Amino acid sequence: MATRVLIIGTGLIGASVGLALKAQKFEGSVAGWDANPRELATALEAGAIDQALEADELSDPDIADIFLLATPVLPILNWMQRLAPSLDHKQLVTDVGSTKLQIAQMAVAEFNQPHRARFLPGHPMAGKESGGAALADATLFQGATWLFTPVDAQSSELEKEWRELVAGMGAVVRDLDAAQHDEVCAWVSHLPQMVSTALAALLEDTFSGDPDGMAAVQAIGGRALRETTRLGASPYSMWRDVALTNTEPIAATLMALEQRLQHMRENLRTPELREEFATANRFRNKPK
Repeated sequence: MATRVLIIGTGLIGASVGLALKAQKFEGSVAGWDANPRELATALEAGAIDQALEADELSDPDIADIFLLATPVLPILNWMQRLAPSLDHKQLVTDVGSTKLQIAQMAVAEFNQPHRARFLPGHPMAGKESGGAALADATLFQGATWLFTPVDAQSSELEKEWRELVAGMGAVVRDLDAAQHDEVCAWVSHLPQMVSTALAALLEDTFSGDPDGMAAVQAIGGRALRETTRLGASPYSMWRDVALTNTEPIAATLMALEQRLQHMRENLRTPELREEFATANRFRNKPK
């Protein structure tokens, strides 16, 4: 049974995991570390973690039973390389990275071997436009899908326990192949982000030199524009690693959208536009 969880990265997701563990009366201890001392202090003050660790304390391989890597993807890969040689088969490492194929490949190479820790790649489909421990929420995962992309058919007791803890946060647990995860997320998460960012950036470039025009856009745009550009408030730091580690699937979705938009542009005065709306309506009206 896990008695010690270490959250590496106490931003929005990491701190929310800590709060969610506390909310379900997790009886063990939750320690945390973050490269940003302010984020770490905020998580401690919020009660998301019981102890804030110093960097040198992370060199102790026995500091936790479960290690949760709650950083962007590239630091997750770096932490995997750092942790793998020092941990043993009685420990579990998991993550919350937004892309999974490269992480799963490293898990096969560095973990899940005799005398080495188990690694269970994971991705909660939850978040907010902005990050940071100050926005952490114990209910963030309630009703959200928490995807796992296991790299083999084995499962340790700690893996089973972590799955139970995730379910206890109110999340819906689902397993998926890592490559399929990245392809599907390119469509349902990464593409919407890129579209929202592009539209918000286009509006800024078009109207930033025209105060009256910008005022009109903001006054008239209404809920539709706010919702369409909502994701455009997300910072680049949250999405850089997603773009770098899922480049081809994202590029494929953007190309498909470009072609669809071109088709719509060419058929603004033809019945084909009605068909586009009919197809979109069928998708939106599908039972959940």
